Amino acid sequence: MRYLPHSKKDREAMLAAIGVNSIDDLFSEIPKSVRFTEGFGLPTRATELEVDRYFRKQSAKNLAASDAAFFVGGGAYRHHVPATVDHLIQRSEFLTAYTPYQPEISQGTLQALFEFQTQVAQLYDMDVANASMYDGSTGTGEAVLMAHRVTKRKKAIVSGGVHPQYIEVIENLSNFGKKAVVKLPVNPTGVEDIIAQLDNETSCVVVQTPNFFGELSDFTALAEAVHAVKALLIVVVTEVVSLGAVKAPGAMGADIVVGEGQSIGVGLNFGGPYVGLFATTKKLLRQMPGRVCGETVDADGKRGYVLTMSTREQHIRREKATSNICTNAGLCTLAFTIHMSLLGEVGLRKMAMASHNGAVVLADRLNKIKNVEVLNTNFFNEFTVRLNGHNANDIVNNLANQKILAGLPVSRLLPNENLDELLVIAVTETNTDEDFDLLEAALKEAVA
Repeated sequence: MRYLPHSKKDREAMLAAIGVNSIDDLFSEIPKSVRFTEGFGLPTRATELEVDRYFRKQSAKNLAASDAAFFVGGGAYRHHVPATVDHLIQRSEFLTAYTPYQPEISQGTLQALFEFQTQVAQLYDMDVANASMYDGSTGTGEAVLMAHRVTKRKKAIVSGGVHPQYIEVIENLSNFGKKAVVKLPVNPTGVEDIIAQLDNETSCVVVQTPNFFGELSDFTALAEAVHAVKALLIVVVTEVVSLGAVKAPGAMGADIVVGEGQSIGVGLNFGGPYVGLFATTKKLLRQMPGRVCGETVDADGKRGYVLTMSTREQHIRREKATSNICTNAGLCTLAFTIHMSLLGEVGLRKMAMASHNGAVVLADRLNKIKNVEVLNTNFFNEFTVRLNGHNANDIVNNLANQKILAGLPVSRLLPNENLDELLVIAVTETNTDEDFDLLEAALKEAVA
């Protein structure tokens, strides 16, 4: 049966066994202000035709990225995904495949994951990558927990330039493990003195490049200082295409590199599913969460693929598992791998430079508008502007009515930082000169 009813006596026995008085006690971690107490306000019944009409009407209210001049980034980016990618991942053997529990039987799945790992390790300039995480934010949280295990310390220093939602995941996971998170102040226009925060209690430092505000950084000097106190440096990359143009985190001395792979092969999809990238050094391999696929030869000397490492709780590790993430984003990793294979190194560099060059052109044009000030000194394809005297959220809503999605108001993700005038604007190879003209003209009028 899909529904197994329990008597009142059964429920009381289960509650007593886990040490709570009522079912409501199970939800004590959820703030009362966001709990539903009086139902969901849904109609009691409707015909299939009525439901179809209703949701089509609701869907028509959306303004899709492909139907507007689109400049939204903030951790998810609109790049061109070749039709070949969707065609291949929708083959039934890929689309319906599940995590292989007898992995060596699934040679195709293992080979695809092995190729994915190889591509990620090369992009990040790291020794080894896993077979993916849920997304960039959960990967970052897992990286911090990994650093705590490796160093046997409990203090993480997190840059104020790390994506706010990634920081929330770090804080949430740390809260349950009674770990300390030292979050540095948000400073869109300044340089943080992270080195001054280091001490012998520090487990890891978490930084991001390009950061949430688009600023590029080289963390080579920081890596040396972090290693001097025997801590680990975790570098976050939310825009993986940037690695086609800038120095890789591994070359900076990073111990763990994490990020979001959505830009390659995966559409925006109104927010997911995405794919988390995770790589580390050979020295730290056995503390890395997730799974690792390897290449070997069979009894006849023919090439074959195996599950080299799988230290998750569903296998033999149980409470000693390195992670409780129960699967990987397999279909998204396949999309990533196919798109990356189609691009090759030359294609990725061209894609990266097209995005960067477009961002430079647009930033120069917007910076000439009165009341618009570009804050960045170094950026890849994303930059932050200050709309002097104007609320960025209001401007974005205004321009959306003109079918221009102008960017991400910083206040949407950092509502308590008095950053209402800041707008993060992203450019990719999909933007055209016509898009630039529309944004420039509309923004100029809006802030006049």
